[in-house]
Amino acid sequence: MQTVTDSQSKKSTLISIVIIGTMFFIFGLVSWVNAILIPYFKIACELTHFESYFVTFAFYIAYLVLSVPAAFFLKKVGYKRGMVYGFWAMAIGALLFVPAALTRTYGLFLTGLFVIGTGLTVLQSASNPYITIIGPIESAAKRISIMGICNKFAGIISPLIFAAVVLKVTDSDLFLLLESGTLDVATQNSLLDGLIRRVILPYSILSVLLFLFGLFVRHSVLPDLNPEESNKESVKDKYKQSVFQFPYLILGAWALFFHVGTQVIAIDTIIGYAGTMGMDLLEAKVFPSYTLSMTIIGYILGIILIPKYISQTRALQICSVTGFLFSLGIVLLNHPVTILGHTTDLSIWFLCALGLPNSLIYAGIWPLSIHGLGRFTKMGSSLLIMGLCGNGIMPVLYGYLADHWDVQSGYWLLIPCYLYLIFFAVYGYRIHKWPLILK
Repeated sequence: MQTVTDSQSKKSTLISIVIIGTMFFIFGLVSWVNAILIPYFKIACELTHFESYFVTFAFYIAYLVLSVPAAFFLKKVGYKRGMVYGFWAMAIGALLFVPAALTRTYGLFLTGLFVIGTGLTVLQSASNPYITIIGPIESAAKRISIMGICNKFAGIISPLIFAAVVLKVTDSDLFLLLESGTLDVATQNSLLDGLIRRVILPYSILSVLLFLFGLFVRHSVLPDLNPEESNKESVKDKYKQSVFQFPYLILGAWALFFHVGTQVIAIDTIIGYAGTMGMDLLEAKVFPSYTLSMTIIGYILGIILIPKYISQTRALQICSVTGFLFSLGIVLLNHPVTILGHTTDLSIWFLCALGLPNSLIYAGIWPLSIHGLGRFTKMGSSLLIMGLCGNGIMPVLYGYLADHWDVQSGYWLLIPCYLYLIFFAVYGYRIHKWPLILK
């Protein structure tokens, strides 16, 4: 009888992981398309570097604004229903692209992106702790790595799908014509209107698919877990009265902020960086896929090595140091090379390679930050989700530096981020009590 029960439990867990993995794939489709939306909107809406990176700001700032409300929302409706409402919010956001494209209104596009980010905030607040505590905490990095593969594989194909649906082989000539300054205002606006309206069909289809997947989750066998019961406090922590009494959690939220910031910079800015090397959008569109491919390789290594051969903590330390070294290569190297048919500076390949160490940093930070929170698990998860707003803030800072210095010098922003990650990986995660001066 016990064997049958254990078999049913394993089957239920496997089904849950498959459903959550599909969700992470959808997260990737929706979020990593920003890598090509940024240069696309920059052309179609006539934006500066700084203005174009508000694509990521509008998308991810929802994590900062709505993470805590999302925790209370999930507490009221439960994880499963919360996921359903999250998908439906994303469907509404995608649908807003239709009036935005018809009027070529950048602000309305940003509103749609914010609404999509709102849905993702709810979904991430539910799915991240879910996948962390559905099995042993010691192997959480392995499960998160599997989710990461689903997410990043979607990230590889997302810009390529967008480019295949929206861009045409003749667009290189169109972009040169639009940037030439030889067109009268009426002709320029007509061409730009036609360009931006190409997003209507794919985002209308996306809206329908998101709504339908929400219905699927509603009627699926996905169980509602009790994270507080599954993630009990340690004896020394059970008398704490506030989530802010867990220093490793707060430091972990900042680590996530800097980590996701470095990750999105490596992916969402690389097309623009390739453009400074003489590439047009049609050639440069593949570079986010190179970075994400390196990330998937890192995830596969994590699944193989963690925890059998290396602990998730040690993997975090190695990846943080490697990311720092690769960042130095990005800002210091300018040697011309030809790789995979692209003639570029060597520095852009270090930017691609940054995907490798970035792969296991998230998977290392999350379990180290959330363990032992007990009744504070939902609120702690929300604080960690707030850290994901680094996805929105850091690219805007990079865009500011790129406009005022140059595109390559903007990557100096990566250096202090990785230094903090090294601090957290080596020491910060072990801090269970604030120093007296901070109390």
